[in-house]
Amino acid sequence: MTTNTSQLRVQSFDVPDEAVPVDPVARVDIIRLGQFTANRATFHPGFHWTEHMRPRAGTDLCQIRHTGYVVSGRAGLRSADGTEHELSAGDAFDIPAGHDLWVIGDEPYVAVDFTPPDAQ
Repeated sequence: MTTNTSQLRVQSFDVPDEAVPVDPVARVDIIRLGQFTANRATFHPGFHWTEHMRPRAGTDLCQIRHTGYVVSGRAGLRSADGTEHELSAGDAFDIPAGHDLWVIGDEPYVAVDFTPPDAQ
């Protein structure tokens, strides 16, 4: 017989396990919660994935699936097929791999997404 037990895990994004700065336009704070990873992305006005992240990623579009929630701000999103959407505070999202993203307006875009164990 297998017994599954879980333990409560609480951690603040103010004290992340890892912080990845993309100076001066972005920062991703990472928390490892057991098998899941939680990421808080803060993208400042002027951030555009193809300009700021493509050189690091080495791909034309972001190849990571993101499932999460927009805390504040707005962002434009273009999928590989050319479909465009606007994300804004209060939106929940499931964005497949193969997309571009940029900040809209003068407010930072802040979102939290969760990476399941099978995607790590």
